[in-house]
Amino acid sequence: MNDDVRKIIYGTITVFLLGVMAWISIIYVSACGVTLTCNRGAPRVDRTPIPTLIPATLPAQDVSWQSEPPAAPPASSDTCRVSAVNFIGAWATSQTPKSTEADPFYFVDKDGKNCEANFSEALALFNQPNLRGADSLACTSCHSGDLTVAPAQLDLSAFAGIIAGSRREANKPKGVNILGGDWKASLLYDFLVNAKPNIPGHEQALSPETMISAGKPFAGPLPTATP
Repeated sequence: MNDDVRKIIYGTITVFLLGVMAWISIIYVSACGVTLTCNRGAPRVDRTPIPTLIPATLPAQDVSWQSEPPAAPPASSDTCRVSAVNFIGAWATSQTPKSTEADPFYFVDKDGKNCEANFSEALALFNQPNLRGADSLACTSCHSGDLTVAPAQLDLSAFAGIIAGSRREANKPKGVNILGGDWKASLLYDFLVNAKPNIPGHEQALSPETMISAGKPFAGPLPTATP
């Protein structure tokens, strides 16, 4: 009797172990096949039927300019290139007691062309910030029409104010002449091209090399002398 029970127990254990081994074998074969390396067990890589690298069809970009910048385009024949200092000087030296705001003035640009301009173009330079350098103020930001706050009682915002000059105490119609007969000896030239660190707004000088586009070519000889 005891032998029969022992056989049943041993047989049950044997069948159970064989079943477990068979179950593990089925799982392994399903995942890895019949090889021992189990390559089929590695994660699959998702691939698309469309290639991700498309052959280039455009010509290669020309980067030769990176070693040598391209030449600047030629200046238009309809404009004149002149230094800002000489441009203002050409207007200043053209002024006579009978000059008006509408009168044109003349100058020779850097290419030797005879050119014609008007006062509004000169006034634009007094209204232009950063003319002297980065972060520099426009002249008219301080020298405005309100002489009660304008430094040196000088108004650079209008033709009449420039002609009237500076130091116009009590709003007198005439003050100190800032244009003078000799442009390079004038007060306006001095305060434009010479830095004055002790005077707010004049810490930077207007470089004679600062070029602008202004005026237009003038056919024929210049009617007046230019600086």
